[in-house]
Amino acid sequence: MNWRDYWNQDTPIYSGERHKLLHYRLVANDIIGLIPSHDTVVLDYGSGEALFADKVAAKCARLYLSDAAPLVRDRLNERFNSNDHIVVLSPEDVAAIDDKSVDLIVVNSLLQYLSLDELRGLLKLWKSKLKSRGQLVVADIIPPDLSPVTDAKALMRFAWEGGFLRSAILGLARTAFSDYRKIREDIGLAQYSDEEMLDILSEAGFTPERAKRNLGHNPARMTFIGSVA
Repeated sequence: MNWRDYWNQDTPIYSGERHKLLHYRLVANDIIGLIPSHDTVVLDYGSGEALFADKVAAKCARLYLSDAAPLVRDRLNERFNSNDHIVVLSPEDVAAIDDKSVDLIVVNSLLQYLSLDELRGLLKLWKSKLKSRGQLVVADIIPPDLSPVTDAKALMRFAWEGGFLRSAILGLARTAFSDYRKIREDIGLAQYSDEEMLDILSEAGFTPERAKRNLGHNPARMTFIGSVA
């Protein structure tokens, strides 16, 4: 099993429906905060189920949702097929988007599942789709020195504030014995330092900077913004 196979199923990564709901609401609000105007065209690459995509779409002209898992795309289509502002795409479909037609690309919590060669190929693709002065936002980057304990503490804090602490504790225990742990041990997760991400984005032709805060609930992970001249 690889990461794409893993995400093409119901996974234990969320401890329950409340965790899932609050996660997607927080990410949606963070994406909305990145949208400069209602005429913005947005691509959410590796969107997951994007439960609040309709809220994001209401703030922009068009929202592309792209996910590698067919199961996830089926759920997105079922949920948002009546919304004219939302278009669901496979990763392969993204290549068909007109070049220089997208203002903002958001890639949240995906890079850890990609090889460096895969990332470099995607950076080339994403840059080709962005308009002049467009922005790429890559979020939830795992730094090399980040302890799993720190990740767990961030989740517990989010769970305490969101009212799902008990299910989060049980969820951590389930994950420890799940396919996620096995795949992570076999394949690993990509990790990048601040300097490495800035260099990778710069080599791909972006003007990079680290954002002041990460998207989502974990402040120990990092978000970077790559701007196109």
